[in-house]
Amino acid sequence: MAGIRIVTDSSCDLPFDLAEKHQIDIVPLTIRFGSDEYVDRRDLTPKEFWAKVKASPVLPETAAPAPGLFEEAYRRAKADGCTGVVAVTLSSDLSATYQAAELAARSVADEIPVRVVDSRSLTTALGLMVITAAETAESGASIDEVVDAVEDIIPRTEVYAALDTLDNLKKGGRIGGAQAFLGSMLSIKPIINVSGGKVEQESKQRTRSKSLKYLADKVRDAGELSTLAVVHGDAPDVDEMLDLLAPVYPREKIIVADLGAVIGTHGGPRTLGITYQRAR
Repeated sequence: MAGIRIVTDSSCDLPFDLAEKHQIDIVPLTIRFGSDEYVDRRDLTPKEFWAKVKASPVLPETAAPAPGLFEEAYRRAKADGCTGVVAVTLSSDLSATYQAAELAARSVADEIPVRVVDSRSLTTALGLMVITAAETAESGASIDEVVDAVEDIIPRTEVYAALDTLDNLKKGGRIGGAQAFLGSMLSIKPIINVSGGKVEQESKQRTRSKSLKYLADKVRDAGELSTLAVVHGDAPDVDEMLDLLAPVYPREKIIVADLGAVIGTHGGPRTLGITYQRAR
C-alpha cells in the first residue's frame, strides 16, 4: 500500500490479524533457550513459547534485532511504493531495538525517509501506538503527522501488570536479588508498571485475586479511556480479569492479546497486564 508504512518490533504483541489488517511490518527479536535460538513470531508463537518455558530447565533470553533486519523492512516499504516509514519500537531503556532501528534509518536515508519513535513502553502499549500510527497513515497523513499522532498518545498510555513469580525479573537483572528473595519468601504478588520507559515496582499484593482487583481499580480510577487491552502469559484467569473490568469498560471492546516471548521472558508465566490510553 502506498503512503506511509508502519514498522515495529515483535515486542508489540499485536495479534497477527490486526498486524495483517494494517499491513504493519514487524521486525522480530530472537529468543534463546540455552544454545537454541528462535526467531520470535516466526519460529515460536506465544503458545509454543509458553509450552517451551514449562519444559525448559533454563530461563529464556532475548536479543535485539540486527539493524539489517530493519533495513530490509524499510526497503520493502520502498519496493511497495511507500513514500516514507514510521518505525515505533520497544523502549530504548529496555532494549537496543530502538538503536538498531535508528542505525538502519540512517543507512537508507538516501532511499526512503524513515522516522523512528521510541515508544517508552512495551507489549500491547506499543501495539496500540502502532495501531494509532497505522490508522493515521491510512487517513492519508504525512510522515510528520503520523509521528505527531504517536508522540501525542505516549504520555497518555499506561501499562500495569500482575506477576506470578519474581524469578524471571531477578534472573533477567530487572530487580534486586534481595527484593526478589523477600518477595518469594512471603509469596508476594508484585504489581509493576512502566514509567518513563522503565519497569518500576508499583505495589505488592498478598494474593493473585487482590492483584487482579488492583489492576481493575487502576482502570476505574483512570477516568475516560479511549482504548483498553488485556495481555497475558498463558494465564488461566483472564476471564476473571475481564469480568472485573466489564463494569468499567465495555467488555466487547477490550482487546485481548497473548504476551509473547520478548516481554514474557522477563515477566514470566501467568503474567497478566492491562494497557490503556486515556482520552484527551
